[in-house]
Amino acid sequence: MTVHHRFTDGLAEEHLTQLAALASEITFRENEIILVDGQRSTSFYLLTAGSVAVELQTPHFSACIQALGPGDIFGWSALLEHQDTLFRVRAREHTRALRFSGADLQQLCKREPSLGAELLRRTLQAVAGRVKATEIRFAEMCGVKV
Repeated sequence: MTVHHRFTDGLAEEHLTQLAALASEITFRENEIILVDGQRSTSFYLLTAGSVAVELQTPHFSACIQALGPGDIFGWSALLEHQDTLFRVRAREHTRALRFSGADLQQLCKREPSLGAELLRRTLQAVAGRVKATEIRFAEMCGVKV
């Protein structure tokens, strides 16, 4: 298996090979719940086809915070030890992704510190995008022009 994805662009071939050894391809049906908020986060995903909705779910409403498509990532909480998932993630259509065990990725990052630092840097960019999307969505819900 190869790991050609926007998230991995520019990584050394050796690191791509190591990541490919940990990846498994997975598909999701339209409206399938992939991650449930509040559950322990165990998998990290690279979207390859289709799209998902990152949603804030409460007993009274659900709000889409961000739509993600091919080239995007989700499940980054799995890179942290003992971290719960913060948002629900739902497939918006038939979707494909590469799935990585968070524990396996953590071990790889410890064995290969340069790869670990680069993966975490790239992940932090995605986290920053999620925070910005959340700020925008809440501002819209409060009637603030963005």
